[in-house]
Amino acid sequence: MDRDKRKAGKIGGARRAEILPPERRAEIARKAAATRWGMEAISREGTLEIGGAQIECYVLKGEIRVLARAAFVRAIGRTGKVKGGRKFDEEFQTPAFLTADNLKPFFPNDIEVNSKPIFFNYQGTGMIGYRAELLPDVCDIFADADRAGILRANQRHIADACRLLSRGLTRVGIIGLVDEATGYQKERARDALAKILEQFIAKELRPYIRTFPSEFYENLFRLRGLEFPRDSGKKPQYFGHLTNDIIWARIAPGVLDELKKIVPKRESGKGRKYPFTRRLTEEIGHPKLREHLASVTTIMKLSDVYDDFEVKLDRIHPRYDQTLALPLFDKDGDPV
Repeated sequence: MDRDKRKAGKIGGARRAEILPPERRAEIARKAAATRWGMEAISREGTLEIGGAQIECYVLKGEIRVLARAAFVRAIGRTGKVKGGRKFDEEFQTPAFLTADNLKPFFPNDIEVNSKPIFFNYQGTGMIGYRAELLPDVCDIFADADRAGILRANQRHIADACRLLSRGLTRVGIIGLVDEATGYQKERARDALAKILEQFIAKELRPYIRTFPSEFYENLFRLRGLEFPRDSGKKPQYFGHLTNDIIWARIAPGVLDELKKIVPKRESGKGRKYPFTRRLTEEIGHPKLREHLASVTTIMKLSDVYDDFEVKLDRIHPRYDQTLALPLFDKDGDPV
C-alpha cells in the first residue's frame, strides 16, 4: 500500500509539473538548483594559466577562491572525469588522487579543509571546485613523496605534472594569481576603499566639535616663520592647503577626495561652507583624526623648520595617493 501511495505521489508531481506554466516550472528548477548548487555565488571568474595548464577559476562571495574541479584534476595529470561523476557524498569528500596511504604522511594540517569540494552555481549550472590553496598543497605532497622515494608507478605522472605547476606557483602567490586572472584585485581595492569611507565619513552633517588644538596652529605658524596671532583666529589662506596635505591626505585612503566631493564650496569659491570635521563619523572618523593630530603636533614640536617637519611627516605618516587610494593593503593583503 505504501508503494502505491509513493507511486501515486510521483504521478501527481509529474502531472502538476505538466500543468504549471513554463515560468513557474523554471522558477522551481532555479530554486532546486540553488538548494543543491547555490551555496556560493559567483563574484568574479577567469582562467588561470600556469605550468602549461589552463584552469577555470572563480572568486565566490566571502572571498573564497576556487579552481574548477575538472580542470584542477587535468592540470595534475589525471583525466578530467572524476570518480562518481556529479554524485558527491561523504565517501568522496577526499579527492581520489589523495586517497593513497603512501601520501598521507605528507599531508599539511589544513588538507582536510582545503580538499573538501565546494559546490556553487555558475550561470544556472551546478559546479564543483576546490579551494585554490589545494593546488600548492597537492604539488608539495607529491614532491615530498617523490623525494622520499615512495611514489608508486601510477603516481609518477602526477608528480611530473606537479613539478611543472610548481615552477609557476607558490603557496603565497596563488591567491594573487587567481585575483589577477579574474580581475578581482581591482574590485577588492574598491571594496576596501568603500569600507574605509563608510567608517570615516558620516552620511549626515554633524554638529560642530572643536577638534584642532591651538598648539597645532601655533607650531604651524612657527614652522612657516610667521608670528602666531593670539588675539585673532585669522590664518593665511594657504593654510587650508597645508592642512589638507598634513591631515586629510594622510589620515586614511580616499578621505580627502570624498570630503571635497560632499562638502560644498562657498559661493565665492574660496573655502568650504563648513569644516570637514562635521562630516566625520563619531565612532571612527573623529577618534582617528584626534589620534593623527596628536601625532602630527608632536612631530611639529620636534622640528625646527618646515622642511625638517615634512621629511619626518613623510616618514611617519606617508601621504596616500588620493587617485589610487594607496597604500590600501599591507604586506599580507589586509586593509591598512
